[in-house]
Amino acid sequence: MNASTVQDKHLEQLARKRASAKMGWYIHATVFIIVNLLLAGLSAMSERHWAMFPAFGWGIGLAVHGFVVFFVTGGACLHERLVQQERSRLQLQRDPW
Repeated sequence: MNASTVQDKHLEQLARKRASAKMGWYIHATVFIIVNLLLAGLSAMSERHWAMFPAFGWGIGLAVHGFVVFFVTGGACLHERLVQQERSRLQLQRDPW
């Protein structure tokens, strides 16, 4: 296997991992909306409006999940660029031409 094939395989794995993480968040958000709409309906039928409490708690979890998926993943991209820059520098030092 040559270096290009190995790098392509690595990029494919990384892309699949990131796409799966984003898809996981979209599923999480969809379930959040559906469940909280049902809870809001049940809460509207009672005297006390309690549905905002689970929605608030779960919303914090959903926000943290989204932050990790969409912003920490971006940090990984920065890491990959830095690694690539260091690889390029090392290759230039090793190959004088």
